[in-house]
Amino acid sequence: MSRTDGARRSSMPLTVAVSVAAALLTAGCAGLTGSAHAGGCRADDTWSPAQRARWLRPAVSFPGAAGAAVVIRPRSLADGGPLCEPIAVQVQFWRLTATAAGTDMTSVLRVRLATLGSEDRTVGFPAGLAAGERDGCTGVLMAAYTGAPLTWSELPEDTGSLGSGTARVRFRTDRIGAYRLLPPAHPRPCRTAGRPTPTPSAPPATANPWGLNHP
Repeated sequence: MSRTDGARRSSMPLTVAVSVAAALLTAGCAGLTGSAHAGGCRADDTWSPAQRARWLRPAVSFPGAAGAAVVIRPRSLADGGPLCEPIAVQVQFWRLTATAAGTDMTSVLRVRLATLGSEDRTVGFPAGLAAGERDGCTGVLMAAYTGAPLTWSELPEDTGSLGSGTARVRFRTDRIGAYRLLPPAHPRPCRTAGRPTPTPSAPPATANPWGLNHP
């Protein structure tokens, strides 16, 4: 055996070892992207609006109590969170009023907050929209979504015919984490009575006690 052959044989294991190490390092870095960091949080800085909405969806619930209309619960690392950077979340309420012309939809409250998914966030009903305060002509639509306030083109189009048997609406955006629809319970008498249609308005965001960048 020549010295050249021996050199080739001795260099092969080193080459293989370097290749394997490089592959493991690459796989490890790829696995951390958009997932868990060493600090025990989930990287979200490159997420699309749809990805942020998917992360938010399982954390949202609608208990229905006057002081807890919408709850955003904490997320454990095994459950998709918490996040490394807070995301902006809007919780918005629309009053649904049955009229002779159909069901009118008016924004009455929007609460802006920032969440990492590390603690509870609870938002109560606006005045007059809790279960014991609504009459048969009044319903409510509530939604939790990510990013900026919804534009007119992102709102549902099919609200004019909402009735007691309606369970769903279709928002024209993929930023909705979750929503709940409680249509007017007895809209027919309201429509025949010709109740006037309220003028739609878009109230400013309600300041929250934690601040936009609170974890």
